Amino acid sequence: MRGWWREISGLVLPVSCGGCGRPRVELCVECRAELSGGVPRRVRPVPEPVGLPVVHAAAAYENAVRAVLLAHKERGALGLTGALGKALAGAVRAGTGQVGPVGPLLLVPVPSARRAVAARGHDPTRRIALAAAGELRRVGIRARVAGVLRQRRPVADQAGLGARQRHANLAGALDVVAGGERLLAAGRVVLVDDLLTTGASLTEAARAIGAAGGRGGGASGSGQAAVVAVSPSAFEINRNCQ
Repeated sequence: MRGWWREISGLVLPVSCGGCGRPRVELCVECRAELSGGVPRRVRPVPEPVGLPVVHAAAAYENAVRAVLLAHKERGALGLTGALGKALAGAVRAGTGQVGPVGPLLLVPVPSARRAVAARGHDPTRRIALAAAGELRRVGIRARVAGVLRQRRPVADQAGLGARQRHANLAGALDVVAGGERLLAAGRVVLVDDLLTTGASLTEAARAIGAAGGRGGGASGSGQAAVVAVSPSAFEINRNCQ
């Protein structure tokens, strides 16, 4: 029944693969494999900022993976959320070593600016985190999303900024919402984001979590983080090191 409805809706409202544009499919087999068919790896931006948690990524930010993330984030292709959540869940598992019914894991999304969420009509990182938590629960890992971070002051658009400028732009920009400390004490924190570039966002998120006493953050660089994608150079460097 579901397959029949997808065929009919594809004729009325044509869809195309978010990765390669192949018609009448939201995400083709080949592009799905690029997104989550590989082995998630530990990644490190160069230069690696002090205070960055241990980060694992599902894929390199190129080709189909880049197209899928942009389609989801900027064009509201919400049908891609499940595939992105599965990729993120794989990165979470690689980082935490979770393969069975353990936990709980608290997936803490890096918050987007309110104006960006309003412009897009959705919060892509939170949406992917919710899908990842569901994927983890399906394999017996207790996981839930804890949206405890907020922007305490306005920040500039990160696009076009270099690594040093991004860190300066975000320094001290995040804090934990009132009552968030109690939530953070209930499990093991894993910071999550859709994309890692310089590491500025995750470093600031880890600082804010550490300042609130949450496990998984802190200025020492301890803790865990997971992302869907990272720049190709960082992904390939760590592929060759393993």
